[in-house]
Amino acid sequence: MAKNIMIQGTMSNAGKSLLCAGLCRVLKQDGYRVAPFKSQNMALNSFITADGGEMGRAQVVQAEAAGIAPDVRMNPILLKPTTDVGSQVIVNGQVKGNMRAMEYYRRKREFVPEVMQAYDSLAAEYDIIVIEGAGSPAEINLKQEDIVNMGLARMVDAPVLLVGDIDRGGVFAQLYGTVALLEEDERARIKGTVINKFRGDKAILEPGLKTLEELCGVSVAGVIPYVHVDIDDEDSLSERFNRDTQRKLLDIAVIRLPRISNFTDFAPFERYGNVSVRYVTSVEDLHDPDLILLPGTKSTIADLLWLRQCGLEAAIQKAASAGTLVMGICGGYQMLGTSVADPDQVEAAGVTEIAGLGLLHMDTVFRGDKVQTQTKGVFAGVTGMLKNLNGLSYEGYEIHMGRSQEKLPALNGGGNIYGSYIHGIFDAPRIADTILKAVCARKGLDFSALETYDATEYKERQYDILADAVREGLNMDLVYKIINREV
Repeated sequence: MAKNIMIQGTMSNAGKSLLCAGLCRVLKQDGYRVAPFKSQNMALNSFITADGGEMGRAQVVQAEAAGIAPDVRMNPILLKPTTDVGSQVIVNGQVKGNMRAMEYYRRKREFVPEVMQAYDSLAAEYDIIVIEGAGSPAEINLKQEDIVNMGLARMVDAPVLLVGDIDRGGVFAQLYGTVALLEEDERARIKGTVINKFRGDKAILEPGLKTLEELCGVSVAGVIPYVHVDIDDEDSLSERFNRDTQRKLLDIAVIRLPRISNFTDFAPFERYGNVSVRYVTSVEDLHDPDLILLPGTKSTIADLLWLRQCGLEAAIQKAASAGTLVMGICGGYQMLGTSVADPDQVEAAGVTEIAGLGLLHMDTVFRGDKVQTQTKGVFAGVTGMLKNLNGLSYEGYEIHMGRSQEKLPALNGGGNIYGSYIHGIFDAPRIADTILKAVCARKGLDFSALETYDATEYKERQYDILADAVREGLNMDLVYKIINREV
């Protein structure tokens, strides 16, 4: 049976996901068979495994860092928000239905056997399980039914490292306040604290670290430097959305829909030195991009209404009529069509039918059953600006409730308007290159000026950079003692 270690945080976005990924990589480098685990995740950025199960993106990243294939057992419960008070509940990769928050809160203990079965089966196959918590263990209003922080640590007998984010300020209060709000048996599970995202000279922290150790009664297990790595983000707190990206030689605008999902689809375009990828929410921010991307969404109809009301629909239509390349993925693809219908209120948006942007001759109807499958093939029959995609191989995954028509091609459309249900379709370097070459040709640019890269080598290097930062910042001797129950 595998040994384990759990990473909990003082708050959401304290850096737990990346720290777990980095630790998975370090343990892999040290020769261990390691797997990630998060019992319950809430995110719109998900992934479809080889066997058709749906799981959170964070555990996919952690699995990649560990050098293993993603598996729904690593994230047995996934909550995908559909409204402000409800989510689609996915258990072991399959949809259980939509639940309001209070209904799920009352029922989540029902899923504990499935959580434990997933964990135990992983633990039988690996040497070490790196477990990620969610939010904070000090959310005392939720503690009674907790199955993701100390409640899970108790069930799987896991020692805990508590992580605080110094970049957001108040890290000593974060860590001590969290420990102080825990029960005695919960405090006993914390074997060390970690200060994450530190910039500067660690010597400045030393007096505070000593006081923190005295107050919390455990060692500071590490100070992790703020590290810039290009690794997929998961939730809406992604720094991608907040950075002020200057327009570069070639400019891409991603429409930041209110319920945007799987925005990591567009990460491949961010890795060209002279390509800007901007996430825009208003007509004023759109400007005159060379490529407009409409992303996936958990609520196509609601986000289409938003697009219409804020004026971006008209701006996209105007750009399309002027020849700008426009592409939609999944929900964004559905928006490009003639109409979107939801007669059975699958999306619960309160609208049964709405006109689309009218840029593709396609109607979409939502059904109760969900398409979730990996897919691959070779482009064929593509016309217009992207005709040079023909003959290239693609692979990715589909995850949608709507049906637009039977046997849709991997890339539908022509001229300068295209759409696809396939997430991850841009990941293969030759595909991203070919799309950008078409845009360069329209703009009269030399494609070589965009600065290309080897995607596989690039991704592996990012995981190694992260691992180096984690190894440098953590007291790995202490971490191994914690894993081996010597502390």
